Amino acid sequence: MPYIPFTDEQKQLANSVDLAEYLRVRGEKLERVGIEHKLIYYDSSGKHDSITIRGSKWFDHKNQVGGGAIKFMQEFYDMDFQTAVQELLGQRVTPLSHSPPKAIAKEEKKEFRLPQANTNMHRVYAYLIKQRFIAPEVITHFAKQHTLYEDKEHHNAVFVGIDENGVPRQASKRSTNSYGNSFRITCQGSDTRYSFAHFGESKRLYVFEAPIDMLSFLTLYPKEWQKHSYIAMNGVYENAVLTALKNHSNLSEVILCVDNDEGGIEAADRLRDILNENGYSNVKRLAPPYKDWNEVLKEKNGVYALPAVPNKHKEEYHCQAENLQYLKCRPDKLTSQIYAAFKNEQYKYLAEYALAGSAFFIDKSCEKDMFAKLRAKLKAEYKPYTDKGKAAAKQRNLQECVTEVMKDLRQTARTREQSVNTAKLLYQLADRAVRLSVEETLSVSIQEQNEDIDIVPEPEPCMEFS
Repeated sequence: MPYIPFTDEQKQLANSVDLAEYLRVRGEKLERVGIEHKLIYYDSSGKHDSITIRGSKWFDHKNQVGGGAIKFMQEFYDMDFQTAVQELLGQRVTPLSHSPPKAIAKEEKKEFRLPQANTNMHRVYAYLIKQRFIAPEVITHFAKQHTLYEDKEHHNAVFVGIDENGVPRQASKRSTNSYGNSFRITCQGSDTRYSFAHFGESKRLYVFEAPIDMLSFLTLYPKEWQKHSYIAMNGVYENAVLTALKNHSNLSEVILCVDNDEGGIEAADRLRDILNENGYSNVKRLAPPYKDWNEVLKEKNGVYALPAVPNKHKEEYHCQAENLQYLKCRPDKLTSQIYAAFKNEQYKYLAEYALAGSAFFIDKSCEKDMFAKLRAKLKAEYKPYTDKGKAAAKQRNLQECVTEVMKDLRQTARTREQSVNTAKLLYQLADRAVRLSVEETLSVSIQEQNEDIDIVPEPEPCMEFS
């Protein structure tokens, strides 16, 4: 293909294409989940829905990668940069399959088969007890249920997910090799609606990322554990959790026990939103005081435990939102204040002007109190999984919002409904200003760390429901 010198504007335009609409027109299957869409496709191991799409952005939760529209075309349709940009600009249309090339047709799905069991579980017991410190009686319980065993060929630990009739539908293997390369893998043909679990009679469902996290938790908190329900997602996918809630009517309280690291914190927010969307409002978060529950078990047994890792975006956003200072709104000056703050890249002032304006248009009689409520609302509503864009994309989003707000503020007489809409636009502007400020702050921090690497102290452990 001859080289095509695309302009920066063309590249930006291609990269900002609404992916959900683009893919739907071309026959891909999408499911809406709140403000996002999930791409549904099949391969040899079954149905997959780990790729979420929001506007021109996508994220693959399974492989922890994401990006814009151009990268999506390169990743999932094996296109080079030139072809991807042309496709997105509509300059050429290559016939696309109804599933990305990396996804094989549904009819090619392989039959699910459990790995052949070994005659004993000596290696699995040794690994889980000596290396992972899992209580023997916990291992024995699942071994008797035939949902945990040792495979014959490689002596891996096999964790089995069964359906409502007790039929195995899913399995994952975990290496017991302490000296070579350890791995975790889902067996081909597995149905992602099911996973390694225990179901009791109480209303409570504890949710974990992996089986060993779940077994670690049961070792840490053994008292009457069997009356509650527990499930390991094998990642951060909601399929098995939603199926479990649907099939067990006694379950109404969900406790998210995912890892206390950057990905786990994002997953907790994302899962809470998905559960709320599906009618489950009683959702709590129980974070381990270390990186995960097995690390807690290690620490209790005198072994070095990996510390919890904060989500930098969430921490910095909360910090900056908390530090927004009240500036009394001057409606006659608001347009010029917003424009000047944006032009001079003073994003803190921009957020303060916008939030004060939002408070004014909601109720000018208690503007200061309303400002404090809106500031708290910013912190409460921030979800790092919705904040994946680079600084350049956030700059464009902010510019678009400034343009929309400036146009709205040109109104003179306005109804109560129009005032509420103006308040919403200004609140959105404050949020986008803080997000861009956070991105720039973290970028500077990373540059400084690269120049002068400091030893970061371990965070104080904390565990609480929220």
